[in-house]
Amino acid sequence: MGGRLGLLPIRASARAPDRPILRAVQQGQGAIWLVGMMGAGKSVLGRRLARRLDRVFIDTDREIERRQGRPVAEIFAHDGEAAFRRLEREAIDAAAERGAIVALGGGAIAQPGMAEHLARHGTVVYLRARPRTLLGRIGDGASRPLLAGLTRAQQLERLETLLAERAPAYETAALTLDVDGQDLGRKLDALVRGLGLTQTHGAAQEQA
Repeated sequence: MGGRLGLLPIRASARAPDRPILRAVQQGQGAIWLVGMMGAGKSVLGRRLARRLDRVFIDTDREIERRQGRPVAEIFAHDGEAAFRRLEREAIDAAAERGAIVALGGGAIAQPGMAEHLARHGTVVYLRARPRTLLGRIGDGASRPLLAGLTRAQQLERLETLLAERAPAYETAALTLDVDGQDLGRKLDALVRGLGLTQTHGAAQEQA
């Protein structure tokens, strides 16, 4: 396991980044995949990281909604999870070709073969947070298909269950960034250093 960078723990996993792929990422040619539970901050962190590095940002859930013209919750409700996962895979394959910063849905990496697929096309970063942190960030959960209609206690229990089920997939990530109660700017600093990336003028604009 790796050590600490700055004030944030960012750790290398047993699956270290493949060197040619990491070089491609550093040259802007490989994707940076942000994985983790709903509420971990993948979209917020991803947008800020993309600005710092002057890269394209893609949120696969939002991309699916754009293509389908309806929200993810509706796709789940009317078409089922299997149909959603097919659309998700299409969005991921398209993002892999763009060297983008990509925020993935919480269950994406847990799909069969997906962890290996992501690792072949970029570097995977797991944003890790405790269930209570996640619960505090998701609002009432009405727009979350796996939480809608549950009480807060039931939502917490569901988050704990989902995290336990998905943890083995999340932990295949090349890097893990703990995101409980930390300043976003410091998270970004740690992530940029952990990936060995060079910031662009976007960082100066953010810090100004």
